[in-house]
Amino acid sequence: MVELTKRNEVTKIFCMVRASNEVNAQARVAKIFELHGDYFDRKKVIPVIGDLTDENLEKRLTADDSIAGVNSIIHAAANTSFTKIYDGNVESVNIMGTKQLLSWAQQLKSFDLFVYIGTAAICGASIRNALIKEELSPNLAAKHLVKYSYTKMIGELMLKEYLPEDKVLVVRPSIVMGDSRAWVPRSYVILWALAAINHLRLFPADSHSDLDIVSIDYVTKSIIALFFSAKRKHNVYHISSGLVSATTPEKVTNTINGHFSNKPPFKFVPKDVLTSMKHWSKSGMAVDTNDPLYQYREYLDYWIYLFGDNSKLRILFHALEPYINFIELGQVFDNRRLLEDTNLEASVPAHVYMANSVKYLDNINIFEGAIDP
Repeated sequence: MVELTKRNEVTKIFCMVRASNEVNAQARVAKIFELHGDYFDRKKVIPVIGDLTDENLEKRLTADDSIAGVNSIIHAAANTSFTKIYDGNVESVNIMGTKQLLSWAQQLKSFDLFVYIGTAAICGASIRNALIKEELSPNLAAKHLVKYSYTKMIGELMLKEYLPEDKVLVVRPSIVMGDSRAWVPRSYVILWALAAINHLRLFPADSHSDLDIVSIDYVTKSIIALFFSAKRKHNVYHISSGLVSATTPEKVTNTINGHFSNKPPFKFVPKDVLTSMKHWSKSGMAVDTNDPLYQYREYLDYWIYLFGDNSKLRILFHALEPYINFIELGQVFDNRRLLEDTNLEASVPAHVYMANSVKYLDNINIFEGAIDP
């Protein structure tokens, strides 16, 4: 939204905000602009009170004459939680909320384009260690690691039910983590996982697995470039690192390692060690010589020193498990459509730009993030 306000072609932006009243709505939007000192043009950016979980959202939007002339919708709102206890809300927001927006869009007389911010992860978990092209998804037979990616797949399928193809633009970011610029990231989502790994230092995942990670500013730049591109030949695009800028867990942790000299070295262990880690955090008992954790006892001592309470680690391990599963997939997403149909260059690899975000890792409460990562 902030970057859109800087485009002269955009005369007015209506921003749907969850708020109890107009004053609170204005304050929430203003806070977004204040974070990096951007100018908030109150005549250009108009908050609209709305909630994707509201069963009457479509009716409220249709009844609002101030937004009857909207010609483009960028649907970036979603519940991105990987935690199973929030699956119901994830479905409500990402499926039912999207359905109401599409129903409203159908009724707009001057409507031109619906931009749906999806995720490359809708390809599912069956494809491993491969370069994945846009046309492989959506696929109803795909197996999903988390409810979030499933709901985003359903969202894409609904687009075809409500709108003609020429009025739809789907953009699928890969893993979005941090900002490539040396300033406070707008969101700590996914960066939470790196902060947790930085604390643990012993991590059950393949250190050499390919990771497709992009920064939030690259995603923003890509969405805007595609929105205004006269060269756009497709209606679905990955916003991803591609093969050129892909990274690995080892490369990312090597980038941050030198900034935390008071911590043990990073050590990657087989994924099945996670089972032992969970058991240890539950029982709190010393590990015996047959336990895979036995050879890493110094890390257990470090965790006890750092966290004190084993039960906290149980929460952390369970919250990290979906991220470990995604890491193990080794998926990289083809970005050639994006680069060919815009003037963008490939993204900066995460192991390069993460040096700018290292100083913010300690600001993240990893246990709060574990409850709602």
